[in-house]
Formats: sequence, structure tokens, C-alpha cells
Amino acid sequence: MDTLEAIRRRRSVRSFRPDPVPERDLRKILEAASWAPSAGNCQPLELVVVRDPRVKEELKEAAFGQPFLEEAPVLVVVCADVERTTSRYGSRGELFYVQDTAAATQNLLLAATSLGYGTCWVGAFVEEEGSRALRLPRGVRPLAIVPIGRSAESPEAPPRRPLEEMVHWDRY
Repeated sequence: MDTLEAIRRRRSVRSFRPDPVPERDLRKILEAASWAPSAGNCQPLELVVVRDPRVKEELKEAAFGQPFLEEAPVLVVVCADVERTTSRYGSRGELFYVQDTAAATQNLLLAATSLGYGTCWVGAFVEEEGSRALRLPRGVRPLAIVPIGRSAESPEAPPRRPLEEMVHWDRY
């Protein structure tokens, strides 16, 4: 599947089959995330792969009880080592590590889609509870939880605003 097709096919999936994600596929997905751009090549990305049902349950609770987090065979928690970027860019680095991990998350979603997996970008969770569940060291922030697995649903594409409403040429 080419990139543009993966972009158009990607959906937020909230129902998963129990089929395991083979290690070779998971590695391709994680590697795609690692190739995302980062400010000054600081590479603040840290990925926590979760398969343990107890940890998935704790993350589900941190995410306001969203049940599909326990249902997915794999969760990838996208985190940032804050110091890697802020040590170079100061307070502006706080924006950069968020952008860097967002780019990595999008790469992860598109790679999973291209391999036939469903995903969902979950940002609604209590950060402190997620950090505690993962035993993250100080200075490493969890920014997204991404369940990965074979989809048990086929969500329709949500409507998109027309380009004419959002594209501005030369000036706003």
C-alpha cells in the first residue's frame, strides 16, 4: 500500500480481534515511528510496548475506562524524554518534543494501516496515572496510547472540510 492510500484508509478503530501482532510486523511499525523527524535530531522518542493484561488494565483506567485498550493485542505508548529536547532548545523545546512525538505517532499509525492493522490515537488519559502504570522515569512523559490489532469493525471515513475552507494562498 502506498503512503497516500494509507493516509486515506487510516481510521480510529475501537474494536479489535484477539489475533496477535507478529513480532516482524510490530518491529516494522516501531521502526516507522523511529524514522519521524525531530527538532535538531534530538530524538526524544521513547516507545513502551504493552502486552501484559495487568498493565493494559491500568492504562485503560488511566484513560477514563476506554475498554478497547484492554481488547487490543498490543498497546504502544508514545513518550518523550523531555530533557533530550529542552536541554538544547529551552522552553521552546517543550513544543518541539510534542511535535516530534506527534510525527512519530502518525508514522506508527500509517505503518500499521499499511500492514492491515487498526489503530486509534488516544490522548485522553491522566498522564500521572499512565506514568505510574508504566513506571516511567522522571522526565519521560507519556503523550499518546496507540492500540494495535486486527480491526473488528470497519469505520466509515469521517467527513473532511474542503480544501477551499482551510487553504490560504500567500496570506491568510
